[in-house]
Amino acid sequence: MQPQSFRFRAVLTGATVFTLAAALAACGSSDGGSAGKAGDAAKGGSSSAAATGSSSAPGSPTAGSSSSAAAPTTTAPPATPASSGKVLMPTGPQAAFSKARDTAAGQITMTTLTGAKSGVTGKVWVWLPPEYNDPKYAKTGFPVLTLYAGGQSAGYNTWTDNQLPIQEVDADLAKQGKAHPFIMIMPVQNLDSNEAKALECADIPGQPKMGTWMAEDVPDFVRANFRTVKGRDGWGLMGASTGAFCSAKLALQHPDKFKAAVPIDGYFTPDSPLWKGYENDRQANSPDLLVTQGKADVRMLATAGGANAYENKLVKAWVAKAAPPLTVEYYEQPGGKHLTSDFKKMIPDTLQWLSKNLEGPQSD
Repeated sequence: MQPQSFRFRAVLTGATVFTLAAALAACGSSDGGSAGKAGDAAKGGSSSAAATGSSSAPGSPTAGSSSSAAAPTTTAPPATPASSGKVLMPTGPQAAFSKARDTAAGQITMTTLTGAKSGVTGKVWVWLPPEYNDPKYAKTGFPVLTLYAGGQSAGYNTWTDNQLPIQEVDADLAKQGKAHPFIMIMPVQNLDSNEAKALECADIPGQPKMGTWMAEDVPDFVRANFRTVKGRDGWGLMGASTGAFCSAKLALQHPDKFKAAVPIDGYFTPDSPLWKGYENDRQANSPDLLVTQGKADVRMLATAGGANAYENKLVKAWVAKAAPPLTVEYYEQPGGKHLTSDFKKMIPDTLQWLSKNLEGPQSD
């Protein structure tokens, strides 16, 4: 962690502003995150084009031998289980997965999901922690972390790229008992690379219902295929830049589904040209307004890069608006710029923060 002199500390109504040291008992190394979408680095995640196999057993996506991409999977809403325990076993239907790439902590796989509620078809990448397929955990439900990319994220997700090795970091921290072994879900955020067609993880009138896909269909898909923690307490969101906007917005709109979120170096006002003529809808999807409403009992950690005064001011102003029961912690990364290389440095601390604010693996 950085010296205390770099830290900003204040107490605000409905929001707590302090450093990660105050939130973490054991802290990893973290330094280094201009606000908005312009600074997103390395948008074209290489794994988006790598689909080298298909098919798997439920909850254990592995590569096959085919070179074609997995067929689209339509996920129906899962049935309500009879059990009243802590674990939700996979409800089906089973998706077909293809291998995206190997990491030192296991495969990242991909499927194409057609949402039953939204009608949206898009790619979703999945990583399962090593514990998931360990026989000792055969009846254990795991927490879920959904990761949103920077940039347009049409056909790719930067969290699947080796520039953001969050999977390896999580596996290592889990071995040390410092972080939960998370199921990681990494969806695309847009269907077109043109920023003039940005969907902003929302149901913009007349456009594909990306908000419903993110908040309803993707979680339904996860519950259909994997052993999860029942209820919202094991479900978290995290994203950088554009992904930070999505993680903040979706957590504020759906506190019944998500308990915690980490918006990294984000912006908070919808600005897609597609909102033209729909100002009321735009405002209903604005984290800058949602944060003030006092309707979301969720926990957040909002970060800003210390090297950018505009970003610091923007994020601090947003944190200061937080109304209870929402709680928002603020972390300023010393010397941080709006770069993937600086987002990477925050991975250990953000995973530990999420692990302190979400339920870990559960068994009945």
